[in-house]
Amino acid sequence: MPLSFVSGPARVRVPATSANLGPGFDALGLALALYDEVTARVTSSGCRVEVTGEGAGELPADDTHLVVRAMRTTFDVLGGQPSGVAVDCVNRIPQARGLGSSSAAIVAGVQLARALVTDGGQRLDDAGALRLAAEIEGHPDNVAPCLLGGFTIAWTETAESAARTGVLPGARAVSLPIAPAVQPVVFIPGERGLTSVARAALPATVPHRDAAFNAGRSALLVHALTTEPGLLLAATEDRLHQDYRAAGMPGTAALLTALRAAGVTAVVSGAGPTVLALTEPPAGFDPGMDWICQRLSVDVAGALVEGGRLGHAERDPVAAGRKS
Repeated sequence: MPLSFVSGPARVRVPATSANLGPGFDALGLALALYDEVTARVTSSGCRVEVTGEGAGELPADDTHLVVRAMRTTFDVLGGQPSGVAVDCVNRIPQARGLGSSSAAIVAGVQLARALVTDGGQRLDDAGALRLAAEIEGHPDNVAPCLLGGFTIAWTETAESAARTGVLPGARAVSLPIAPAVQPVVFIPGERGLTSVARAALPATVPHRDAAFNAGRSALLVHALTTEPGLLLAATEDRLHQDYRAAGMPGTAALLTALRAAGVTAVVSGAGPTVLALTEPPAGFDPGMDWICQRLSVDVAGALVEGGRLGHAERDPVAAGRKS
């Protein structure tokens, strides 16, 4: 059936995210109350992109912009392309700092494309939106909390496991309520980092004892974040990625060490270089002049859409994997 597009604009608010949270490499993520807002509408021809805030003057203003690329990919999945699109981005999530700016752009694009098609939510449900966003990003640990909000556990169903369970292969996730005592604080440096560079620093194999160590800490972290925050310092110990990346981010490594020595539950946010603390630093703690310290609450709503035909109230929390 040919696509029918809505006549007015659609707007989406997408949160920043922090992935890994220490030991939960490529699996655990947290949505943070710092938002990009993106508005899109179908036009008669061409592509126009305007960016204000973070990335203004740097990000592309054509079809190569990540939001538009995600929209185009989603339109193809939905069944066809519009004659043109206009996109306005108000960006507050720092670029290339380990706070999920690329995942926010991808989720925004997927959700806007669904909203601009009159039956987009039926053609691609919430579970399908998560699979598609993770496919575009390459891994689900950031797109899951961005889409669902809260503290998420994400995994990928292989074709073999999907055949056994009766679900579609691809990314899946659950969102869990987080303990009120968890008070995120981010330390954002002026320098940027690239996920591809950070991943290149990781070894092809790790010792079995380190893998076992992280498996135990990841399980403990789920309990600590949802039920017993007093265990967070022990639960966020990691042997899979942070030490391997330290040489490429010496400032991040030094701040991480100083915070944890002060009893603060601190981890590298995603691939860095931002540091995420899950508990308040002690009074008078000074990270130095190179860091912007920002206290953020946990976002519990995830991507919120206004306008179009994909109202937030229409989302199916069971399909998306949300647990209430």
